[in-house]
Amino acid sequence: MMRRASVLSLMLSLSACSGVQAMSEGAGFGSLQFNHLMALFLAITGLSYLLVLGFLAFAIKRRSRTPDPRRVRTLLIGWTGFIVLGLIVLTAFSFVNDRQEGAMEADRAPLRIKVTASQWWWEVEYSSGDAQRTLTTANELYLPVGRPVDVELNASDVIHSFWIPALGGKKDLIPGRSNTIRLLPTKIGRYRAQCAEFCGMQHAHMAFDVVVESPRAFAAWYEAQLKPAPQPQTALAKAGHDWFMSHACANCHAIAGTDANGHTGPDLTHVAARASIAAGTLPMTRGNLMGWIANPQGVKPGTRMPTVSMTADELRAVGAYLETLK
Repeated sequence: MMRRASVLSLMLSLSACSGVQAMSEGAGFGSLQFNHLMALFLAITGLSYLLVLGFLAFAIKRRSRTPDPRRVRTLLIGWTGFIVLGLIVLTAFSFVNDRQEGAMEADRAPLRIKVTASQWWWEVEYSSGDAQRTLTTANELYLPVGRPVDVELNASDVIHSFWIPALGGKKDLIPGRSNTIRLLPTKIGRYRAQCAEFCGMQHAHMAFDVVVESPRAFAAWYEAQLKPAPQPQTALAKAGHDWFMSHACANCHAIAGTDANGHTGPDLTHVAARASIAAGTLPMTRGNLMGWIANPQGVKPGTRMPTVSMTADELRAVGAYLETLK
């Protein structure tokens, strides 16, 4: 029984070492550097641990014998030299690692993104020299593989922390202060990011999706996101559009191409194209979308999105309209 329990515990611990939210995924330059450095640290500290166990076993076995002073001196000198050499190696590799991360792809023009954290969601703005091509979205981050990305980090209320484990790096977002973190995605895929600083009762439900694509796919996504929201085509969606624009929703959310221009909540121009809603809390499905609209406090207690009174028909209409925003 104990053996089975030990094997199960090992399997469970190893299961956390891979996946969309794991440093070991190695999908970015920072994550790869961390993995290499971690392997070196484990090798040196692991060898030190085994040597300590070996010395301890040897001492226990020969505890009744008088030790040879010269032999003890030699062992102590050797052990001290090993420790000093190990520390020098670890320090040197840590220094080189930091310098490499600081200078990574410095010769290439980085993609510039501004991320603003609020309780409990993320606003993402892709900067551009042309104001007409500046893109604002929410709770998702699309990146081109192989291109460095400078992410400007800001917070609107309390301290948050920006962390994409698979890409590497973690940095705080502090109200009144801008920090910057550089990323270099190296592997195409879909990953998950998380706020890593306790920021209130829904801290655990403050995540966002990260999609790393080829440069061509990223450019196509960017162009699609720049387009205004499509016009509703069905009577139900039109009714939802009219209800949305005539109630508080339009004061809090923005939808490009419409009269909705609020900035309190996430931009909804292409909300139905996102993989999740409520900052990674729920998958994007019709049922989850309507449940979130009808009772946001039931899904995410404490969220600043209020519960808006509406009939069942109005809820279906608004849900049908939002589903067209792709």
